[in-house]
Amino acid sequence: MLGLLDLFDGEENAVTVTIDEMHERLGYTRSTLYRYLKTLTDAGLLTSLPSVGFMLGPRIVELDYKIRTGDVLIRAARPVMEELAAQFRGIALLCRRYRLEVMCVHQESGTDLIHSSYERGRRRSLLHGAASLAILAYLPDHQLRKFHGQAPGEFAEAGFGTTLKDAKAMLREQRQRGWVSTRGDVTPGVTGIAAPVFDAQSEIIGSLSLTLPDGQIQARSLEDIAERVTFCAGVISKTIAYS
Repeated sequence: MLGLLDLFDGEENAVTVTIDEMHERLGYTRSTLYRYLKTLTDAGLLTSLPSVGFMLGPRIVELDYKIRTGDVLIRAARPVMEELAAQFRGIALLCRRYRLEVMCVHQESGTDLIHSSYERGRRRSLLHGAASLAILAYLPDHQLRKFHGQAPGEFAEAGFGTTLKDAKAMLREQRQRGWVSTRGDVTPGVTGIAAPVFDAQSEIIGSLSLTLPDGQIQARSLEDIAERVTFCAGVISKTIAYS
């Protein structure tokens, strides 16, 4: 039943879905489908409009508000993100590991020169962008093996070599440095700098990143900014641990 919610995937711009589309994509009998829809609608997770179809319901909006105001990770990160974005006139992003992808959960902007389309609730691959790579570098070995086994070609296209051994070697270098930077990997004309965020058990849960226009970056300042981003990510990790 909860699988019906996966049909409303923002990445595919699926804002509304009709019963016929649900029946075609899921293959449920209509009696089962109607029963599931009634349950989800009664719970406020779905709502419908005549001649339009079903869409996510008001309960989803309520839950999103509770997450934004009560999530320990966001509450720990917001102050340092505001300071980071203002200090370097960039966009600070807080991303969370989500299955074998990365999801943006909060954004703070300190500039009008650039705009980030990587907004709250959007998912991205673990293989592209500093925010993603800072998480990928600390992925547990068994999950990295699984991910590489599912998409070896994508690893190669992203510049991680042709074998799992090649990918591990590159990720080991990133861990030793403690931060990741990419230039134009996702958005042309910008540089992303990211550092990992850990939970109380020192397991990777997300990343803190700063996006800046290429014109603001020089070799020396990149190191300085990366040091600051890494420090702020460490503050978030420690705050979560103490919580």
